[in-house]
Amino acid sequence: MSRQMKFVAFLMAGPTSHHHAMWRHPQTENRFLDPAFWETLARTLEAGRFDGFFFADVLSFYNETIMARGGQMSLLDPIPLVAMMARATSRIGLGVTISTSFQDPYAIARVLSSLDVLSGGRIAWNIVTSAIDREAQIFGKDALLPRSERYDRAEEVLGVCIDLWTGWADGALVLDKESGDFIDEAKMRRTEIAGKYVGGRGMFTVPPSPQRHPVIMQAGSSPRGRDFAASCAELVFTLQHSLPDMQEFYTDMKDRVDKAGRNPDDCAILVSVDPIVGETESIAREKQTYINELLERDPRLGIALVSAHTGLDLAQYPIDKPICDIPAEAGSRGSFDVILQGTNASNLTLGEAAKRFATSELCPQVVGTPESVADELQEFFENGGCDGFIVTPTEMPGSFEAFTRSVVPILQKRGVFRKEYPGSTLRETIKS
Repeated sequence: MSRQMKFVAFLMAGPTSHHHAMWRHPQTENRFLDPAFWETLARTLEAGRFDGFFFADVLSFYNETIMARGGQMSLLDPIPLVAMMARATSRIGLGVTISTSFQDPYAIARVLSSLDVLSGGRIAWNIVTSAIDREAQIFGKDALLPRSERYDRAEEVLGVCIDLWTGWADGALVLDKESGDFIDEAKMRRTEIAGKYVGGRGMFTVPPSPQRHPVIMQAGSSPRGRDFAASCAELVFTLQHSLPDMQEFYTDMKDRVDKAGRNPDDCAILVSVDPIVGETESIAREKQTYINELLERDPRLGIALVSAHTGLDLAQYPIDKPICDIPAEAGSRGSFDVILQGTNASNLTLGEAAKRFATSELCPQVVGTPESVADELQEFFENGGCDGFIVTPTEMPGSFEAFTRSVVPILQKRGVFRKEYPGSTLRETIKS
């Protein structure tokens, strides 16, 4: 079988995804508080044979402008949503984002493992470390850990979770009615970890799922974040801006995975794209112009969004200041580097960069007919840019409906995307 693309849908339990005018589009249903909406969407994506979907998450409002103007936010905890969407499907992977900065490992391991068991082995954990102090403050803390320590804590949290998840040997759950033996204690292992930030002592209570434990997903972009992803991630989500950027990131990450002692094929690199599909090229371009112009009239939202993602107060700078001249000692260095990478070639000002960031977070808007969208994705995939794609919508649920019904069949016919799921677990799917 030829190499196959992977597709994971980007979701948020709120009004937007990457495009911050999504909720204002006349075709967007804005039913993000309706469980039936999410269940139907999950079935649509499964019919399109997506590897999975995941909910990005933010634990507080980024700032008042984003709150007031309907920017990126999470209005619901994604864990209950994923549980409901699991019941509506049978094969598609189900990803949730949980920050390592606020919860103890046992709480994370227990809820994810429970979801993994109940879904038949289809859960992924998108690991984040958080980037804004508001998230810490809603938990009653003054601020996040220093940026240099956040991944140190994340490594400890993940290490404890893995140790808990692997504490059950095969056959530990006996369930023998005649003998009365329920668990074979000899096949259980205690966790005994005392780290600088977190630890755990005792036996994990949740039996393993068919895939043993959740798939690990990560989106680190700074050198430290890339090293962390290289050490553990099975799926890497990245924001890149063009094929050369994708190729550079892809080569760097695969090298890091190899140096970490892992098989580079065990870490799939997925780049974010925003497909806009039309019956003709001109219709698709009109759709793109329409949705993007909804943001042209509101530069405040773009500035607020870039500030939120970088942890920098960019409102203090003139909007005509070149973004490359803005210092970035604090905040999320990786996020700011991604923005610089996507804007330096055009020498954009802060205002220009903010508007562009608010449309697609500087990822490619792949615009055209189903055939031309498929062509462009195949070009990225076959020229060393990625192993697959994070598909983000510009209208809901229309973007995903158009993509699964028109683009996916073309890629299937070309032999670069599956027609059926290879097994029942997410790990089986992403390794196929």
